[in-house]
Amino acid sequence: METPGLPLGSRRNEDIALDLMKFIAMTTGYGKTVGSGVGFQGGGAAAKPEDYAAHLLELYGRCLQSVAGK
Repeated sequence: METPGLPLGSRRNEDIALDLMKFIAMTTGYGKTVGSGVGFQGGGAAAKPEDYAAHLLELYGRCLQSVAGK
């Protein structure tokens, strides 16, 4: 599916921000809770899905602002 009116190789800011958000979230574990303890990860209580989604949406907004140059 091609987007009319965009030069070849152009991407929308939303797409770039989404890729940036995915990269940050995957490499840093952003928004996930990790069990605390020196040298022990344990099972770690995972955040509620709603909390995790809220963290990701907030990160996406920050990425979009950065891409837009605001």
